[in-house]
Amino acid sequence: MNVVKTSRTPEELRGRLQAWLVATTDDPDAVIGPVSSPESNGMSSESLFFDATWKEGSGSFVARVAPAASDVPVFPTYDLQKQYELIDLVAKQSSVPVPALAWMETDPSHLDQPFFVMHKVAGRVPPDIPPYPMGGWVRDLEPADQVALQKASVATLAGIHGIDITDGKADFLEYDFALGKTPLRRHFTVEKAYYEWTCEGAGRRFPTIERAYEWVEANWPTEEPESRISWGDSRIGNMMYESDGVNPVAVLDWEMACIAPRGLDVGWMCFMHTFFEFVLQKYGVDTMPSMLRPEDVREQYGEASGVDVGDLRFEMVYNAVRHASIMSRVHHRSVHFGTETWSDDPDDAFRFRELLEEMIAD
Repeated sequence: MNVVKTSRTPEELRGRLQAWLVATTDDPDAVIGPVSSPESNGMSSESLFFDATWKEGSGSFVARVAPAASDVPVFPTYDLQKQYELIDLVAKQSSVPVPALAWMETDPSHLDQPFFVMHKVAGRVPPDIPPYPMGGWVRDLEPADQVALQKASVATLAGIHGIDITDGKADFLEYDFALGKTPLRRHFTVEKAYYEWTCEGAGRRFPTIERAYEWVEANWPTEEPESRISWGDSRIGNMMYESDGVNPVAVLDWEMACIAPRGLDVGWMCFMHTFFEFVLQKYGVDTMPSMLRPEDVREQYGEASGVDVGDLRFEMVYNAVRHASIMSRVHHRSVHFGTETWSDDPDDAFRFRELLEEMIAD
């Protein structure tokens, strides 16, 4: 896959970051080294890796920057301040590993967008490009270590959900109460609005996504489970692991976080693996079908949290339709950069129409 995410160049970013560091540290001799971005992960926000030196310190850092509006961003808004505050909250209120924060820059003039900077963490991340079930260090682990990685990842997710939100410190993650009576209904309203925004930008609608949304409405839970902090993009590709490939050392990418039922995160973790499996199997790739199966993850999550999230069918379908909307927008961005084209069938944009059709079939 040739995924282009930005029109900004590393050298341009290095110069602008160095000017920012000089102003921030009041050190005219402050220096930013070469800037790079991960090629195997990250489909939305930009992650910039760099070393920095100034009169009072030095280190290796990662900046998270919202994409330029002209680069067909995946999401309509990017609340970097919210992400920064959430990482700080998770660090203070739990043992969940997150990167140490360094700076929050709210002035968009430096990089045309607000951004925040974290200390770089050493470790390994399961790649998205090419997807980890296709090959790489996750697939090369011994079977027992693959199971251990899965259990440790699920336990980390349970740790996020274990953070107490009754004290009001996480209220900034709540969607507007005018969007629905419950966290799940508000979440659904936001996702439907996102789908409409995606359609408007693409100039087309996606029939299978719309049928799947009808399935979600028709199969709405009769009782809504308890809601907690929802990581949002809860998948092993957004975790960094120790060199042994088993234990998480950092939870990354909080841009989809909100308050929502636990099952959404659990289902997302399962579905994202299912998505990779399906797409790779279409091309005859031998994958990892025994990993992150919903029945196994449900059991492991129950052991880690003491909470049964149910059979996850509703959550899997809901997450599948959400991901289809996101991938349609990613396809739109690829068309913008000239690496993809629109086909006559709009549903080709998200690459797993057959899987979504199967999931909503009676």
